[in-house]
Amino acid sequence: MPAKTIADPDSLVIAGQSFTSRLFIGTSGYPNQQIMLDSVEASGAELVTVAIRRISLDGAGESLIDVLGGRWRLLPNTAGCATARDAILTAQLAREALGTSWIKLEIIGDRETLHPDSEQLIAATETLVRDGFTVLPYCGDDPVVCRKLAGAGAAAVMPLGSPIGSGMGLCNPYNIELICRRSPVPVILDAGIGTASDAALAMELGCAGVLLNSAVAKALDPRRMAGAMRDAVAAGRAAFLAGRIPKRGYAEPSSPQLGLVGS
Repeated sequence: MPAKTIADPDSLVIAGQSFTSRLFIGTSGYPNQQIMLDSVEASGAELVTVAIRRISLDGAGESLIDVLGGRWRLLPNTAGCATARDAILTAQLAREALGTSWIKLEIIGDRETLHPDSEQLIAATETLVRDGFTVLPYCGDDPVVCRKLAGAGAAAVMPLGSPIGSGMGLCNPYNIELICRRSPVPVILDAGIGTASDAALAMELGCAGVLLNSAVAKALDPRRMAGAMRDAVAAGRAAFLAGRIPKRGYAEPSSPQLGLVGS
């Protein structure tokens, strides 16, 4: 499904493509396909991530392309890749299979923590950008790495909030805020979201969007949680634009002192 080309005043723009929803959602881990479809619908997301290794490339049987492709824009990812070489090949296969040059780039450097390999991520980003891809790399919450990825041509950076699937929320909100403040490209918080308040916080810190999967897929009621995430992202964005009051270490009355009885 093509992205909107005419932006509303606060739409998300990545590589010249405009999106009304700032929530991206994954498609794995749901109890069944119908719950997945209902949840994606409830989320209001326009961009849906799919692992290329889960897509049938031989045209046999119904695949995620058939189920999702006509209703949502698909963002293939290189989940499971451990080297730049494998990720580049997977991205090229995804482009052939889906007809899109957009790729969520994942290169895992540690199988226990599932943390990304920053060195190979930067190298793969440079190669894929030269090959005409729009690259959205999943990375650590390191401001230096995010800056280097943007310099390598990434269309957006996607730092983790906490380890994939952990549900721990944002372990280092200071770094996320710093990345958002300095990044020349949109920052999409990716990984670790556990509930709606985590998504709202990410947006309040200045993230341009949130990508999540397990928080919805593994919820007791995925469809309801998807709706909660949709509302949380919208509320967090509105709060960021409105501007929070400064934190103080003392009380400050909201009503004037003048006119009190006995004064």
